[in-house]
Amino acid sequence: MTTSYDCIVVANGSFPQTAGPLELLKSAPAIIACDGAVQNLHERGLIPTAIVGDLDSIPPAMLQLYDDRIHTVEDQEINDLTKAVRFAHSSGFRNLLILGATGLREDHTLGNISLLTDYKPLFDQVEMISDYGRFVPVLQTATLPCTPGQQISIFSMYPCGEITTEGLRWPITRRRLTSWWQGSLNEATGTEFTLTLSPDARLIVYFQTPL
Repeated sequence: MTTSYDCIVVANGSFPQTAGPLELLKSAPAIIACDGAVQNLHERGLIPTAIVGDLDSIPPAMLQLYDDRIHTVEDQEINDLTKAVRFAHSSGFRNLLILGATGLREDHTLGNISLLTDYKPLFDQVEMISDYGRFVPVLQTATLPCTPGQQISIFSMYPCGEITTEGLRWPITRRRLTSWWQGSLNEATGTEFTLTLSPDARLIVYFQTPL
């Protein structure tokens, strides 16, 4: 599998189990691990380029083994995922993939997904992938590739913004999505679809992994 990602951040959620994310991880040019994700990487023979966090979740054995690549960030106002993403940005990476950010605790999952709109201005590309699909932040009008019949969900982070869609089975026209369910469970009709955003709209788009 070819990839345009130059760095993968691995969070301490549900570690990938399916072939697609695991292949991306194994071919990653650089891996930045949140401290709690190190054990999962180590058990699969994957060595992180850097480990970032407040070190409250890393096993002592891993702390000793990887002491040459640990970057401690004590700031309690941001979570470990944000610490790792900011480290990736300051290291010069421009095309970022996030793995392991969903699953396990639902509050962590929701918080991590919502942060994508904050991360987007830092990178040329930032996406989050799970075993079931892919999350992409969209901050301005864009045309996105897809596959016919692919399940698409649209989540509005700024309910005051208006959006219009073209290329989805159930079109949305100049609508404010005031609740997360309102843009969910749509379907692509072709190989791309367009999202037209008002200036104050911010979206996260979910693409279900084709079966």
